[in-house]
This record gives sequence, structure tokens and C-alpha cells, in this order.
Amino acid sequence: MRRKHLVVVVVTIFLCWNIMMYYLLVSKNPGKSISFEEKLTWLEADIKHELKENTGLLEQLRKLRQDAERQARQKAQEAIERQADRNVAPVEGPAQHRTEAPVKVPVRTNNEPVDANSVILPILMIACDRVSVSRSLDQLLKYRTSPERFPIIVSQDCGHQATSDVIQKYVVSDNIIHIKQPDLSEIELPWPKKKFSGYYKIARHYKWALNQIFHHFNHSAVIIVEDDLDISPDFFEYFAATYPILTSDPSLWCVSAWNDNGKGGMVSDEPELLYRSDFFPGLGWMMERKLWLEIGPKWPVTFWDDWMRHQDQRKERVCIRPEICRTSTFGKKGVSLGLFYEKHLKHIKLNDKFVAFTKKDLSYLKKENYDPWFTHMVYETPEVTVAEVMSGSKKHLKALRVTYTTKEQFKSVAKRLGIMDDFKAGVPRVAYRGVTSFIYSGQRIYLAPKSDWQKYDLTWT
Repeated sequence: MRRKHLVVVVVTIFLCWNIMMYYLLVSKNPGKSISFEEKLTWLEADIKHELKENTGLLEQLRKLRQDAERQARQKAQEAIERQADRNVAPVEGPAQHRTEAPVKVPVRTNNEPVDANSVILPILMIACDRVSVSRSLDQLLKYRTSPERFPIIVSQDCGHQATSDVIQKYVVSDNIIHIKQPDLSEIELPWPKKKFSGYYKIARHYKWALNQIFHHFNHSAVIIVEDDLDISPDFFEYFAATYPILTSDPSLWCVSAWNDNGKGGMVSDEPELLYRSDFFPGLGWMMERKLWLEIGPKWPVTFWDDWMRHQDQRKERVCIRPEICRTSTFGKKGVSLGLFYEKHLKHIKLNDKFVAFTKKDLSYLKKENYDPWFTHMVYETPEVTVAEVMSGSKKHLKALRVTYTTKEQFKSVAKRLGIMDDFKAGVPRVAYRGVTSFIYSGQRIYLAPKSDWQKYDLTWT
């Protein structure tokens, strides 16, 4: 409508000017005879002059329109940012002034190299009602190499005052940022699901906290931990070094500090070993902003970690994970009521050696380099039975391979050799291309499908 109105105005001005010119030409020098050719010449000159002026007028109107549209966009963006600020819970203590507006983080283009020694990777700690959160915070502060590169943001749910008081001490003394999930309402669930209400609240908290990280603080990536995790001395080094690989390989969607089969005796003594994994491990993990923009709008109402393991979200993407865990959990009590803690989680080995990952070439973790090497390594390993593994009759060999073809075969071997035997969306824990790697009695074992394996069976759950 605005463009049509502009055209009508210009055409009207043009016609009025020509009518006026014609009148002046006809009435000019009435006593003198003017030839028709002279009148046409004058008219042509006047028309050219008018067209030139109209062109200038149109250009001015076009600039005015562009300025108006630019101002409208700017006002709309300011309104969005003000709304985001209103959605952020108050930050307590001296850190409050840093959260009054989104932190402006430079946006990296796809062609820009990533400097592992300068990238900003905030730590988001998900907290609730554990006063022992101080144990996790003390370790983060102990091993953190730079407050500027690794700012710590504690997001608290539950409204637990004693825990809030503990966190607040770190706000004052260590400039940690403390934000609070504002929606503490009970989630209405039918009777059979009421026992899972804690998982619903955790999913709600994760969504809110990650929105703050990426939409309010405007970070380009985040390392997520929970309030019951211990960390290794090279925790920050590990994530700083793997971040450039995460950003440059589209087949990757996370880096995790966790190995689900990372019990003592089931991992080698080589803390520098890193792998690709089809299984999303969690428990200390890093993701990019672009992934949150993809999955955040459809975030689930409960069981968020299993939801991420589904193929609809994973889309064949994988994570990097270590041989020896860079996190371990001391949280026996929680929404899972200690499930698997005594049997499994408390036996996880936490790395205690510092590995200078940022000084190593980790390009071998990229898909084009890793897949040919991994496939050759696994399927050139001698194939044996599980009985031969357990008997030790092949101890002279560096590594052994046990083949499975069915879900039941995998579960049977896994139970006999002591590794996790469950599946999530068809994927065994820590598996890559169907292969699960671990140590048994000091020997590397590959529990692997046949070499012609193509994809996971989603019915294996």
C-alpha cells in the first residue's frame, strides 16, 4: 500500500507540472507567433528537467523508507531483548550488574579458525537442593585456568534456601553468577506418572537454564555439569581442546566427559585416549548454540537425556568421549533414588592425571579420519568366543573381538564380562558403529557386530 501511494503522488505531481508548462508555453509572448517545433523543443527540455527532479525525489523517498524500516527492526529487537531480560530470574549479590543485559559474544563464521586457548566456554551448573554443591564448586574453582575463559553460572531450581545461601557465598567471594529458575509450581500429572515428577522438573529447569545461556547471556557454547559431580584436573583442558573439533565436524553434536563403562579395571591406563560414540553420555558435556537453536524449541517435558538419544534428535550425529572419565558422581540420593549408584556409578574411575590436550593434534577424531582407522583396528583384531576371553587362553594377544548378531547375544556377553547391557534407541552404551570397547582382565575387548554392519536396530530397547 505504501508503494502504491508513493507512485500515485509522483504521477500526480508529474501531470500537474506538465499542464502548467503547457499553459505557460501557450500564453507566453501572445503577440509573437511561436512555431510548433519551438513549442515541442521547450516542452522536451522541461520534461527532461522534471524527470531529473522526480528521480531525485524518488531516491529521497526510498532512503526515508529504508531508514523507517531500519528503525522499526531496531525497536523490535530492543523489545525482544527487554522481554528476555524480564524472563531472567534476579541474580543475587555483586554479580547482578553483569546480567542486566545480554552479554555480547562475537559470532564466529564457518571459515574462522577456532583458537582453543582463547575461546569462552561458560560452565553451567544445574543445582537444586544439595548444600554439598560447595564440593563441586570448590573443584571447578581449583582446576579452572581462567575466570574470563570459563565463567561459572549456577542455575538453581527448587527454591531451597540453604543451598542458595551456600551458592551466594561463592557469588561474593569468587564472582560466580547465581540465577534462579522462577517457575517452582507443581507439575500436574496423572497418578501413574506422579512418581516421575522430579524428572519433569529437571527437564523444565534444563530448558530454562539453557535459554538463559544462549538467549540472555548470548554464549556460543556451554559446558553443562550438575551439582553432584567431581571433575578431573584436566577437565577444562579437555573441553578447550575438543571444542575446535566439535565446531568443525558436522557429524559431531557433543563432547562428553563420561564413559558409561568407565569403572576401575575396565579402562586402560592411557588417559589421553579419546573416542567417537553414537551413544549420548551426558554427565558433564558440551554443546554449541546452533544445536540448542535446533532442539530447544521442541525440548521434552521429561526424561530429556533419553529423548536426546532418540534418532529423531541424534540424526546419526555422535559425541566425543574419553577412555577415563573426566567426571564422577557423588550424588547417591536424587530423583533416581540411588538407582545404579551402589552397583555402578560409585565405581567409576575419575582421571587423576593432567593431559595437555590443547598441545595435541586431535584431528584424528574427525569422521573422515576416524572411521577407516577404527574399522580396520576392530576387524583386524582376532575373533574369539566369550569363553576364551574369560578363560585367559588368549592373554598373549593385545586385543580380542567377540561377535554378536542379536540383542540377546549382546546382553548375554555384556553381563558375563561386566559392562552395561542396556540399549537406548537401539544403541548400546559407549558404542560406535555397533562396537563397544572396554578392558577385561587387562586386555582390550571389542564387542562388535559383523563387519557388514549398516545401522542400529531401533527395536533393541
